[in-house]
Amino acid sequence: MIYLLLLVNVFLLVGGQMLWKVGAAGIDSWNVSTFIYLLKSPFFIGGGLLYVVATFIWMYIITKLPFSVAYPLQSLSYVVGVLAAYFYFKENVDVSQWIGVCVIVLGVYLIAK
Repeated sequence: MIYLLLLVNVFLLVGGQMLWKVGAAGIDSWNVSTFIYLLKSPFFIGGGLLYVVATFIWMYIITKLPFSVAYPLQSLSYVVGVLAAYFYFKENVDVSQWIGVCVIVLGVYLIAK
């Protein structure tokens, strides 16, 4: 159950980042009005809410798992992030990046077993 919660945490974190990326798309210059725009943006607000929920889940996780296990397992967010970049944002992911993803997955497996 705790590992499932950790996965939920990872997906919430990546979901928040994705909302922020969508919300920031098209911003060419950063100034005070840009920050005001972002503070009112449903994408920015939604991403922040996902982060708040993820933080409370994280607080629970670190009371149930050793930090030396829980924290490295959050590196799965990098894997999910690359998958989101490839499938949702249609970004190019080269072979070395896929190899890096595989190394992370192997590391997570070794830590979790």
